[in-house]
Amino acid sequence: MYKGYLPISKEDLKERGIEQLDFVYVIGDAYVDHPSFGPAIISRVLESHGYTVGIISQPDWKDENSISVLGVPRLGFLVSGGNMDSMVNHYSVSKKRREMDSFTPGGVMGKRPDYATVVYCNLIRRSYKKTPIIIGGIEASLRRLAHYDYWSNKVKRSILLDSGADLISYGMGERSIVEIADALDSGIVVKDITFIDGTVYKTREKESIYDALWLPEWDEIKADKRKFAESFYTQYCNTDPFSGKRLVESYGTNFVVQNPPQKPLSQEEMDAVYALAYMRNYHPSYESAGGVPAIREIKFSLVSNRGCFGGCSFCALTFHQGRIIQTRSHESIIEEAKILTEDPEFKGYIHDVGGPTANFRAPACKKQLTKGACPNKQCLFPTPCKNLEADHKDYMELLRKLRELPKVKKVFIRSGIRFDYLMADKDKSFLRELCEHHVSGQLKVAPEHISNAVLEKLGKPSAEVYNRFVQAYKDMNKKIGKEQYLVPYLMSSHPGSTLKEAIELAEYLRDLGYMPEQVQDFYPTPSTISTCMYYTGLDPRTMEPVHVTSNPHEKAMQRALIQYRNPKNYDLVYEALTKAGRQDLIGFDKKCLIKPRKIGRNVAGSKPLRNTKTKTTVKQGKKKTIRNVHKKKS
Repeated sequence: MYKGYLPISKEDLKERGIEQLDFVYVIGDAYVDHPSFGPAIISRVLESHGYTVGIISQPDWKDENSISVLGVPRLGFLVSGGNMDSMVNHYSVSKKRREMDSFTPGGVMGKRPDYATVVYCNLIRRSYKKTPIIIGGIEASLRRLAHYDYWSNKVKRSILLDSGADLISYGMGERSIVEIADALDSGIVVKDITFIDGTVYKTREKESIYDALWLPEWDEIKADKRKFAESFYTQYCNTDPFSGKRLVESYGTNFVVQNPPQKPLSQEEMDAVYALAYMRNYHPSYESAGGVPAIREIKFSLVSNRGCFGGCSFCALTFHQGRIIQTRSHESIIEEAKILTEDPEFKGYIHDVGGPTANFRAPACKKQLTKGACPNKQCLFPTPCKNLEADHKDYMELLRKLRELPKVKKVFIRSGIRFDYLMADKDKSFLRELCEHHVSGQLKVAPEHISNAVLEKLGKPSAEVYNRFVQAYKDMNKKIGKEQYLVPYLMSSHPGSTLKEAIELAEYLRDLGYMPEQVQDFYPTPSTISTCMYYTGLDPRTMEPVHVTSNPHEKAMQRALIQYRNPKNYDLVYEALTKAGRQDLIGFDKKCLIKPRKIGRNVAGSKPLRNTKTKTTVKQGKKKTIRNVHKKKS
């Protein structure tokens, strides 16, 4: 096996003695050969099975020659829009163009098209009429069946039809991509590759489809929001690799068929994936542009697990990685950590040891290993399942081993702690070790809201659980003699949130003595329960109506309420309180959010925070001022 970056030019092919590549991989990101980037994993997995892969990164979609630079592949083109959906990459929730693309050399915006997967496939198909095209990555995975597209405010067909591709490898595709490659290599025509789990194919032969659940037809889904919600929930209940059924969507005489998901990788298989010959950096050709900004967040981080049984409504992990936790062995992670410590840029700090949820290191219960996750029940919501095994012993042991490595000064946990899972663990040893060793002044957590009415729609635990965690965290830091704080992530305008609930959150923050510097508006991305609610106005789990905030002005009011202390938000807060009939919160009492209007000018409400310290922390070379929170009444 050739050691080095994968070929990106004809010169590279000549140097490696490759006359024709097996696969050409067209990607929307810069080429970063690191296991945190999907194309790197898929390429290296294929390479480990004897296939050659070349990379065309961010081709000029206006130039047909841009996808011919490596010649025609022997087996097919692979296409991925990138590590993010291209529309999320390009636009904020207000649909304004972002200024920076962290996955592009120099952070330059505009190096990939909108709906990149579709555009790249159409570009390829114009030149290569019969060459197989297999699409994957987050964009293809979450758009594999009919879906609501927030940016066009329309229901779109399966991306398989709009792209002209032959197959989708959805989810984490290490196993399915090798099966596809082997099938093509054996001479099977791509249209006959209909039997691989973790794939979506299209056919006109209705009689060939067997043992399947038929979703509502395309015309029904497009015309009837209730049908859309019913279809979505059927999909949601069939995302498990053990119990999931084959699903079919009809488009007149065309049929899009989703095979059941692939089974989770074993620990040995996960270890093998992360032990492949990654260069662990961006391609050297990007150095002159300043490199690829995204590498900074992950270069000294370790992936411990994948999958998440948290089941948050706004998260697409259920559709992509699934709800069954898959982990790497301690030996695999320690070996990678040793590699990190030898990097000349390593300063002694491991930035993260985690995954979608850092403190998940085992399936929620033993049953999941053979029967999968329950289709209609959540492991943690609304309360922890009686079968849940909340246990942090394995994670603590791993963290201790990493802390003991030579050259390692500190091991951080930044990928998120699921606090309700932590509270479900009767042994509080992990909370102590977390506070003692893995927090640097502040711990970011995600309660998202404080109104139980909204939390129920979010799929998050009740406010009481968060409040108990806040107190436990405070008590533990006091016990060990540390002054550390919580920084809560909060979301405005999620389905179910009216001005009433937004005001409830503002009052909570008032009592806490904290105003967040940043607030995230709910962002409707493909294939989440929350997006289904946003589009249909129905909770697909119950088919009951849900209040949806889609008006930009109402969104602005909800966001302003969370930052009611900011003088720029005075008019919006005043309007929101008046509209909600809560003028009792306009006045001079300490419980009021803002003061009455003054003649000639507006004023903000509360006085600046008292007893609020600031301190400076260094994050990747840049100074950043952080505000202590949860210091006042918790």
